[in-house]
Amino acid sequence: MSYENILLKKEDKLAIITINRPESLNALNAKTIQEISSALDDLYLDKSCRVIILTGSGEKSFVAGADIKEFSDFGQEKAEELAKNGQNSLFNKIENLSKPVIAAVNGFALGGGLELAMACHIRYASENAKLGLPEVTLGLIPGYGGTQRLPKLVGKGIANEMIFSAKMIPAQRAKEIGLVNEVYPIEDLLTKTKELANVIAFNSPMAISKAIHAVNLSDTDKGFDTEIKYFGELFELADKQEGVSAFLEKRKPNF
Repeated sequence: MSYENILLKKEDKLAIITINRPESLNALNAKTIQEISSALDDLYLDKSCRVIILTGSGEKSFVAGADIKEFSDFGQEKAEELAKNGQNSLFNKIENLSKPVIAAVNGFALGGGLELAMACHIRYASENAKLGLPEVTLGLIPGYGGTQRLPKLVGKGIANEMIFSAKMIPAQRAKEIGLVNEVYPIEDLLTKTKELANVIAFNSPMAISKAIHAVNLSDTDKGFDTEIKYFGELFELADKQEGVSAFLEKRKPNF
């Protein structure tokens, strides 16, 4: 499939989705959201793809926010539809995808851009990255899951501070509060992200899929029961047999 606003590149067991709207600092519009969602659907079905990296084009911006021009004249009904459709078609899809999605945050991650990064399972950032949720400066609140995911990552107090003040924070501060996992020079960001992705890609895809869904339930009353259920289910699958055999035979597993 050909895309207008994203680039899709496959490298062995990895896939890299690059949001490619540099003229607007990779701002999210409806077409870009639809294209990312479509690419994820294709990669989900691609058995050769084990890990997905999501990044932005250039060295200035991951995603600088939503494209405000698209919704500036919306009323309540259309605004609620916008948020609901965006969450269901992309942001929740990323979080619940059975393949790991790593955000390589290469610059500004603001508003919908930070919400997109937070929907990913892991976040690496470049040293020049700036992260924030500026929606209250527009008389709005985050609508793509920001009020829900940010407190889970950094705690309610820091989340409130970021949302209420609308201040951008630098990458190093984001690492200190647990919003990103690691920070690297911009020229090393994608290389380091690929290194992690390749480590993950050689582990059991079935186990990782179960782990994603179990971790996503870690703040619900279903978390422990789900972990027990998935732990048991994996004992019946080929990946467990291969992993245990490889361990006992002192060789690397071939998943």
